[in-house]
Amino acid sequence: ENVEVQRFGEAKTPDFPIPYHTEIMESFGGIDLDAAGRVSGNGFYYLLGDIARLHEAVLAYGRDFMIGKGFTYCIPPFMIHGNVVEGVMSQTDMDGMMYKIEGEDLYLIGTSEHSMIGRFIDQIVPSEKLPQTLTSYSPCFRKEKGAHGIEERGVYRIHQFEKQEMIVVCKPEESKDWYEKLWRYSVELFQSLDIPVRQLECCSGDLADLKVKSCDIEAWSPRQQKYFEVCSCSNLGDAQARRLRIRYKDESGKTQLCHTLNNTCVAPPRMLIAFLENNLQADGTVLIPEVLRPYMGGTEKLVPQK
Repeated sequence: ENVEVQRFGEAKTPDFPIPYHTEIMESFGGIDLDAAGRVSGNGFYYLLGDIARLHEAVLAYGRDFMIGKGFTYCIPPFMIHGNVVEGVMSQTDMDGMMYKIEGEDLYLIGTSEHSMIGRFIDQIVPSEKLPQTLTSYSPCFRKEKGAHGIEERGVYRIHQFEKQEMIVVCKPEESKDWYEKLWRYSVELFQSLDIPVRQLECCSGDLADLKVKSCDIEAWSPRQQKYFEVCSCSNLGDAQARRLRIRYKDESGKTQLCHTLNNTCVAPPRMLIAFLENNLQADGTVLIPEVLRPYMGGTEKLVPQK
């Protein structure tokens, strides 16, 4: 019962067939799922050549895009203690997502939001240092229990991926405005890459235990003729701050709970699916938008090997 709010960009349907995303990648010699299956099992991949470079270019562009918005770039720990996990997410999500390190009180993070919010555990943040606006890079590890269906093939839903994230820790009266800013940053970024998107408001049943308000940014898939999720923006109010005791002192000197928010900046390789489909040409080449060319050595288009 999630509701479409608005669309951005023209969702075009080309007059030539769009191959499945792994077929596009294979045309550039850019992916090896068979070898990954032998080495690690299903849900893993090798990215190679131009596709691997494109993957890193998108992450670097997302990083610099957020730095340009005034966010501080961070690389956090990729493993966190159990009490931090319990503070940042619901028990249901924890059981379905997290990989635990055997014999240690450590979990592999499913998103850098976990360790970024955990950074403030048991802290009273000086009022003058709020809001904290951070953009963080990390690999992400997820069990992805219960993932089924044809669109789960390839690199759509996987156990390991990389992501650039947006994190805000702020005063309660500021969180509503920051929520609006965060999802609009996603729209701006995807439009700069020539990818049409829409905003989807999440209904209360889709908010899990901790979220106050949430929306998805979905990218247009010319092959599927529909939109699919590429970003998730959430205002968690004081839920995480209450569990982790993240506080600040207001003007009267009284200790108050902060509010926390997060949003996906870019999460390849899923984001690459939208990029490749929307920038694919009839001759099999893929156009590189102008903003991404500096990260691709000036390359204007990718030319398939076969």
